[in-house]
Order: sequence, then structure tokens, then C-alpha cells
Amino acid sequence: MTTTYSDPLPGAGDLIAELARRAPRVGANAGVWPGLTIYRFTAPVGPTWEEIQSLSLCIVAQGRKVVTVDGETYKYDPFHYLVLNSHLHFQATILEATQAKPFLSFVLQIDPLVVRQVSSDMVERRTTAFHPRTAEGAAPDPSTFVSALDTELVGAVLRFLSSVETGADRRVLAPMYLREMVYRVLQREQYARLLAIAEAEAASNPVSAVLEHVRAHLHEPLTVADMAEQVSLSPSAFAHLFRDVTGRSPYQFLKEMRLDKARELLVDGQLAVARVSKEVGYSSVSHFIAEFRARFGVTPRAYCDAHSLSRELGSERGGQAAQPRG
Repeated sequence: MTTTYSDPLPGAGDLIAELARRAPRVGANAGVWPGLTIYRFTAPVGPTWEEIQSLSLCIVAQGRKVVTVDGETYKYDPFHYLVLNSHLHFQATILEATQAKPFLSFVLQIDPLVVRQVSSDMVERRTTAFHPRTAEGAAPDPSTFVSALDTELVGAVLRFLSSVETGADRRVLAPMYLREMVYRVLQREQYARLLAIAEAEAASNPVSAVLEHVRAHLHEPLTVADMAEQVSLSPSAFAHLFRDVTGRSPYQFLKEMRLDKARELLVDGQLAVARVSKEVGYSSVSHFIAEFRARFGVTPRAYCDAHSLSRELGSERGGQAAQPRG
């Protein structure tokens, strides 16, 4: 069933409350997550010219808005969302907004590599290649498309917004919920569009190209000079560009990637801690243990044991449920 303004989704009120709390000022309010902007308007506005700098997910929670791109008009209201191309110049008009019921929306810039990784995991774990689901010779998809929001995506958005509040949650949980949002969008009608946009943006972004290389070589020693060489930049120029794009230094980002990969391997439970350390590029096991504990609050062994116990409990519950009654 198509979602309409008079037919709010479960969780709609919670999302409105979250955005209202995070957007105290009229206009754009910067979120604590890089690339997150929350908008509040208390009266109709526009039309104004705006530009999206990167692949973005845009959701309206309250009020109505119209976007005009290349002569095409797209209206969206609660609860609909847009996926927009990078470097897209468009005209926007806020159609419905009052003091009592302000227009509330958020725009989240998404790293195209996250889209590609989630898409690969949907098809086959650890697969890196993907192909958009478009018919050969078909006309290219429009740069903007409106889709109806659903309960699963609303839930993922709420979990993401809650997780960016504190440092530990922002480091551990927010990336997981960001992936969930991408996963929910990829499950719906915009699958091919989202992948095509991500592919085009990644191909033109030197930082994305380096991150692809890093993901495939996490087990090797890597330096900033090694990464810069992949895109024919000096180490200093690359480090500056990398920080502009990601908000972090190449070294810090690389360490986070290594530890996130280590967490995945520990959850699988197939490798010992020392082997996991080598698989993600640490020559010293003690150094790996110290950095893992600093990031996730527990040792790798404790993390692995906790997930092993969860799997055992889940297996026991499944076995009990499968037993016949009577």
C-alpha cells in the first residue's frame, strides 16, 4: 500500500520527535555524524537552488517538499524518501510548514563504498564485484526518484540517530545501522539506481579507489605513502584530501578498518585471536589486543567468547522450539 500523508507509519511520531530535537534552528542543522544535516522550516520557503555534493538519502518526516531536477518535478511528504546523485543541482520548495507543525527532514551523505559492500554481502559474503540490475540497452535511470518509506527503514533510521549520540555507540553501532539503512533501500525499488550512482561516484573519487585497495590488502603492512601511490598523489596531498573526504586521517581510518574487519572474523568464530591479528595486518598480537580493547571496550577473546555463547544459546532455543509437543 502506498504511504500517504494521512497514513503515518509506526515510528513516525518518534522520528518527528528525534528530528525536532536535533534541529532547534530554522534552516539547516549540522548533525554529529559526518554528512548528516537536519532541516527545520516553520513556513513555506522557495523556490531555492540547492546542490548535493555526494550520494545522499533524503527523508521527509513532517511537511511537504517539491524538488525540480532537469525539468522534472518530484513531490514527497511523510513518509517518502529520495536518493540523489552526487553533484546534483536542483530547485527545492517547501510547500507545507507551520510553527505548530514545522517541516522536518534529514539528508545523509553515504559513502558509495558502503553501498557496494552491502550489495556484495547481499549476494555472497566477501564478494566485491557487483552489476546494477538494469536491462541491456535500457534508458538510464533518472537522477532523482521518490520511494515510499516503510517500517523497516524507519526503524533503521531511528536506531542510527540514537547511536550517534555517544562516542562508543557512534564508533560501534552507527556504522552497523548505516549499513542497515543502505540494506533496506537496496531491498526496494531503487536497487539499480543506488548501485549505479555508487559505482559512478566511486570510479571518480580517488579516496574511494584507495579504500577499495585497502580493503583487499588489510593483511599487508600499509603506509600513507603506499595509499597515496595508488592514486598518484604525494603523501601530504593525499592525507589532506583524505581528511577532507572522511573527516579522519588515513592512519586512523586504516586502523578502524582493520579493527572492524577483526570484529567480523571474531564473530565468525573460525580463527584464533593470533590468526585474526595477522589477517588484519597486525605484526604484534599484544598491540592488536590493546587497540581492539581501546575501540570496543573488551579483549578480542572476550568478544569472541560472548558471540560464541550467543550462538550456543540461539541454537539451544532453536532446538527446543523444533521439538514436537505432546
